[in-house]
Amino acid sequence: MGFTTHTPAIITNGSAGLNGSIKGIGFLPKTEFIQEILDIYFEHIETADQPHYADRGLKILYEQMWSQSAFEKIDFSILGTLELAKSHTWTNLHENNKATLLFYEPPAISFEVRCSTEIHLDGVYHKFLNAQHDMFHHPNPDVWKNRPAYIFRIDEIYDNSATKDGFGTPIYP
Repeated sequence: MGFTTHTPAIITNGSAGLNGSIKGIGFLPKTEFIQEILDIYFEHIETADQPHYADRGLKILYEQMWSQSAFEKIDFSILGTLELAKSHTWTNLHENNKATLLFYEPPAISFEVRCSTEIHLDGVYHKFLNAQHDMFHHPNPDVWKNRPAYIFRIDEIYDNSATKDGFGTPIYP
């Protein structure tokens, strides 16, 4: 799958209505590795005024989260993102913690990930996701207090691809 694996539609339901919102998302480290990686992120964020900040940030993200050697550090049961708009998704998840993440790679690949959601206004997940966002984007820790984090704990996964093995086939649990 390509770049759209980072940007699923997050489907929620509540008083803000049935809602789909595209957000950047990713796996998180296992608890025993999260502080170690967060410290590496903070070290990089302190260099924001130096040339090639985003390029260096991508290299660190690759080494710490995306490379084959990083896989043993990743908790593949949870995904995380930041709330930047505090609109429909924010309202709905305060009332109903169930969400579906819809990943789609045209023309035929699609996965539905059903989750239970947690909202984090502080703590290690909140810091980690804000720092991870700022590894590439211009960092501004002063706004982190206004950027809540969502943790999606995976309950079920369905292959909805238009293939012989897809069309709603449960693949997890």
